[in-house]
Amino acid sequence: MRKGLLFATAAVTAALLTTATACSSAGGGSDPAGGKKPKIGVILPDSKSSVRWETADRPYLAAAFKAAGVDYDIQNAEGDKQAFQTIADQMITNGVNVLVIVNLDSGTGKAVLDKAKAQGVATIDYDRLTLGGSAQYYVSFDNTEVGRLQGQGLAKCLGDTGAKNPVVAELNGSPTDNNATLFANGYNSVLDPKYASGEYVKGPNQSVPEWDNTQAGVIFEQMLTSKPDIAGVLAANDGLANAAIAVLRKNHRNGQVPITGQDATVQGLQSILAGDQCMTVYKAVKKEADAAAALAVDLAHAKKGQTNSTVHDPTGNRDVPSALLTPQAVFKDNIQDVVTDGYVTKAQLCTGDYEALCTKAGIK
Repeated sequence: MRKGLLFATAAVTAALLTTATACSSAGGGSDPAGGKKPKIGVILPDSKSSVRWETADRPYLAAAFKAAGVDYDIQNAEGDKQAFQTIADQMITNGVNVLVIVNLDSGTGKAVLDKAKAQGVATIDYDRLTLGGSAQYYVSFDNTEVGRLQGQGLAKCLGDTGAKNPVVAELNGSPTDNNATLFANGYNSVLDPKYASGEYVKGPNQSVPEWDNTQAGVIFEQMLTSKPDIAGVLAANDGLANAAIAVLRKNHRNGQVPITGQDATVQGLQSILAGDQCMTVYKAVKKEADAAAALAVDLAHAKKGQTNSTVHDPTGNRDVPSALLTPQAVFKDNIQDVVTDGYVTKAQLCTGDYEALCTKAGIK
């Protein structure tokens, strides 16, 4: 169970960045003892489950490390557990002071974190908590809140359609990703009471291995075949949502079945503009990346990092010091918020047929 936030997200992010900048200026890129320049390693999970890892996290992290004056090495394991471990070994051998990981699963993540710890390398879990792991810090969004926003979003969209006793299908994230569990905890806190009361009917419910969008399409097609009257879909992210939309389109039902998402991808936002997806959850990745970079820079300079919460690891039975940020629900009427924030540009979003839809939605 997560303890309450101690102070506002904006404040902690600013504090983290201020600390990181101060460390960079004071250290001049060298460690406190005047040794070699600190080096930070980052391992991203893949580029298939979500485009965010390469289009957002990598450039934001790189910019933050460059601004702090530290050396860095950012690599992507591309969903390969063996490659993940090999990259970690190489980074440790090459002398990183801090290792930041987005695990592929808790088993692989724990092995890497434990090896880094044994070599005196500081560690941070980024975005996903490694259950049973030994990371000194965890940086992410409040993932239970992400799921709660999805559940509330689906309820709003079903209400807007006037659906009576709708059958709801749940297309969950990877069973090996603790975030997927937290998302499900959040949206089921909204949906389960509705199932219990009979307001909604619980339909097919299945997890998608490794967030694989191709598998998601196959799974959802099987769901729709077994339960043709599905009237709403809780899809855990925009990639899974798009897979479900493709199946619905093939059956001439796209736009008729509300679907949730997450990540505010260009594709997801375009689907919302087109009416094929009802909402997504925007996570300001720049703030997450900046917070992680600030913590990593602090650790690289042998300083204690700033956090605003703790998250309980039930497997390791420990409370992990954490920096948690606040997610935002996005519907058609507030897509502009994502554009204004700079996460996507109007040029990326409003292409081709979407230009008129952007104009209608007031995208500037």
